Amino acid sequence: MPYFLPEDYERRRRRAEAEMAARGLDALIVSDPANMHWLTGYDGWSFYVHQAVVLSGGGALWWGRGIDAAGAERTVVPGTRIEGYADHQVQNPELHPMTDLAGHLRELGLRGARIGVELDTYYYTAAAHACLASTLPDATLLDATGLINWLRLVKDPAEITLMRRAGRIVEAMHARILEVAEPGLPKHHLVAEIQRAGTRGTSEAWGDYPAIVPMTPSGLDATAPHLTWDDRPIEVGEATFFEIAGVHRRYHAPQSRTIWFGSPPDHFRRAEAAVLAGLEAGFAVARPGNRAEDIAAAFNATLRGHGFEKDNRCGYAIGLAYPPDWGERTVSFRAGDKTVLEPGMAFHFMPALWLEDGGLEISEPLLITERGAERLTTTPQSLFVKT
Repeated sequence: MPYFLPEDYERRRRRAEAEMAARGLDALIVSDPANMHWLTGYDGWSFYVHQAVVLSGGGALWWGRGIDAAGAERTVVPGTRIEGYADHQVQNPELHPMTDLAGHLRELGLRGARIGVELDTYYYTAAAHACLASTLPDATLLDATGLINWLRLVKDPAEITLMRRAGRIVEAMHARILEVAEPGLPKHHLVAEIQRAGTRGTSEAWGDYPAIVPMTPSGLDATAPHLTWDDRPIEVGEATFFEIAGVHRRYHAPQSRTIWFGSPPDHFRRAEAAVLAGLEAGFAVARPGNRAEDIAAAFNATLRGHGFEKDNRCGYAIGLAYPPDWGERTVSFRAGDKTVLEPGMAFHFMPALWLEDGGLEISEPLLITERGAERLTTTPQSLFVKT
């Protein structure tokens, strides 16, 4: 059964239908699994095949692989129509599953409708779009990328509860890292401890799987942001950063910390001071009424004052997520993003620095409240040092 109440899903669906009406859409095909979950509660590792939730007024249709229909029955909100396609259409270059979805759309009276599709997602392919267009030649397919994502931006109290629980989980994960990390320990052994802690969760909440695997590069590998791990042992005289997330019921609280094994050089200490001052400056303006770009401006001005530059965004919206990304793909902390901050928005404030000889990541999951920014964790803010 879905976690939220039926009336929560009804309210979400009505908000989506109001936005569809404002855009002149008769129907919406939602293929992003996070958006499918948000609308219906559906939760399964089936996003490697074609699936969708269709909204066309008067309820939701879950459509996917036939063997996953049982998972839909177990997880979607009651009243959701469930339709599965035959297994011979799975990864078959001669018979695309979208031909089946087109048949259901025709049954719904949408043969010549204006239909929104999430054109720029990881899950809706060029082949899927081409097949849908050719099998519904009288329909008009319009780009509705982000329609649901933006509706998810302000979290309700029940969602915030899940994110706070995820924050407790990532605290426990970082505590376990500090406990067991030491020179000579093979990196994959350390990652096993991180994943174990993330899955065990806390006494309050079990741990779900993250949308991104642990990022744990060391030394020169840590000059790049998105390398994972191997079997090499941790060495003295280098930094290792850990970009990880606590997750509960698909809601994420990402957080990064960095450990230096040995005695940190002066430029790493200066970078630490710059990042911490930038975090403080950003938190000071992270309050309702200000804009996303204000946080970036405060952070970057402070960073420049300490002699450092960062040429990429320093934060993004977070919440409900599936692989391969725990970001919501809406708001970014960067110049030009004029999204007005509201209570209930949640972000990963990510002021990382990748230096010539390593990386420094000290990041925070934050929630916008009526009073300002709330940290979702109590993990100490510092460069951790172990000898």
